[in-house]
Amino acid sequence: MIAAEEEVVATTMFSGDGRRRGDDPAQRLQRGHAAEDAALAHLQRAGLTLVARNYRVARGPHARGGEVDLILRERDGTLVFVEVRSRADARHGGAAASVGSAKRASLVFAAQHYLARLRTLPACRFDVVAIDGERIEWLKAAFDAS
Repeated sequence: MIAAEEEVVATTMFSGDGRRRGDDPAQRLQRGHAAEDAALAHLQRAGLTLVARNYRVARGPHARGGEVDLILRERDGTLVFVEVRSRADARHGGAAASVGSAKRASLVFAAQHYLARLRTLPACRFDVVAIDGERIEWLKAAFDAS
């Protein structure tokens, strides 16, 4: 008979995008929050200040619009919209490679919504914090809004 722990290890497989198949949504959510916590701590050590976390906007009553994991401000006033991606390791291109065009578009949509609430528009940029295993990589200006 296989022990429960061995059974979990034996059935854990990765999907093409690096997510573990067989994980329940609560486990994925917990790992996502842990990755965001690690990214936030990394950015705060670099001098950025948290403005908002998990800023969400909808396109309509039943349509998701976009979410920005972290919104921070640089010391010079630049507003930084951050996408946090985490993978167990760098296989399949790693965490940074998982930010595709659809995800970038939803980030831009959410950022535009956030910026529309402000009286004056600050300088801003889109960063990605990629976490592969224990390695954290901060990609400043990872993409632009165009």
